[in-house]
Amino acid sequence: MGYLTETEVHDYIHGICFKTGPPGLVGVESEWLVTDPARPDDPVPLDRLSALVTEAGPPPAGSAISYEPGGQLELSSLPQKGPAAAHAALAADLAHIEARLREAGLRLHGEGLDPRRSPTRQLALPRYAAMERYFRTAGPTGRTMMCSTASLQVCLDIGADRADAERRWRLVHRLGPLFVAAFANSPVWRGGRTGWRSTRWAIWAAIDSSRTRPAVCGDPVEAWTDYALRARLMTIRRADGPWIIDPGLRFGDWLADGHHHRRPTLDDLVYHLSTLFPPVRPHGWLELRMIDALPGRWWAVPLAVASALLDDPGAAEAAAAATDELYRGADPDRTAWLTAARDALGDPALAACARACFAAAAAALPAMGSAELVPLVDAYRERYVERGRCPADDALKGRT
Repeated sequence: MGYLTETEVHDYIHGICFKTGPPGLVGVESEWLVTDPARPDDPVPLDRLSALVTEAGPPPAGSAISYEPGGQLELSSLPQKGPAAAHAALAADLAHIEARLREAGLRLHGEGLDPRRSPTRQLALPRYAAMERYFRTAGPTGRTMMCSTASLQVCLDIGADRADAERRWRLVHRLGPLFVAAFANSPVWRGGRTGWRSTRWAIWAAIDSSRTRPAVCGDPVEAWTDYALRARLMTIRRADGPWIIDPGLRFGDWLADGHHHRRPTLDDLVYHLSTLFPPVRPHGWLELRMIDALPGRWWAVPLAVASALLDDPGAAEAAAAATDELYRGADPDRTAWLTAARDALGDPALAACARACFAAAAAALPAMGSAELVPLVDAYRERYVERGRCPADDALKGRT
């Protein structure tokens, strides 16, 4: 087994994480909180949930099924040609699974953070045991992140070539705070208001910033290589003994000296990259991770809007202009992300940018073969965006 060099890290990221090609494919990963109305304060046992999902049989459109550490259910669609096809595929698979769960008395909830139940880890895999131990240094937020949060992840192509990839990389990072704000849906935790519209985002921001902060804009290959090398090493896995949790060094340090139990391999790099959780993560596609899980009626809206703003040239140009005005020619800093999570579209500048971007997305969808999503996007615009609101504001009604 060959040992890794920094050049090989760069080459892997260039060839695998940023593999270019004509854009147009869309995927979506939807995470759902699962509850039993008969026992609203208790987690649904994962063995019960997984048995019901198995009884339902394979999803008709081929979505992959997995579970997050707290028992959140995740459905990940196959890549589809355009947002309408991705929506149709995941909607069919969700309906298929949800029908069986409802028969058994269970419910799926689209919320960014469990508003009531305490975090309980149900998956005992070594990966999650290591992760929980590592994040203990951040206090209770690490366990809450793992076991009580849920997101809607939109997956879009890297770009046609390196120049296009750089353009899309910068635009999606500029749109990131806007997506946090427009789709914020986690203002309640343990029954009380938190002061954040997206508490899920605040929780992620409170843990290890070396693996959750946004990457820088500019050349995406260089940015992600630097990010990976500078991120703290979560664990060194060992086949002949217990894993070493938080060895106290960055991945680049391990690569440089190699004297920490053993030298890193390509498999260690792949594992390390899987433990990095920035708002935009490159996998050979762009995985947008900043969006709170949404109620069943609305989950297709971020899929439609993000796809249009990245893939349609006219909508992308409008989004670039709107975000340029929002950030005054710069790129969003940490304050911009936190403002989006705290105030959402109550921030006037974010609200103005959202109105321009949502209008551009709605106008672009018909030419993308996704006209059937326009009424849904328009309904969301009218209910939330045009009024400077987000789904979190619905959850806060009547709470003091």
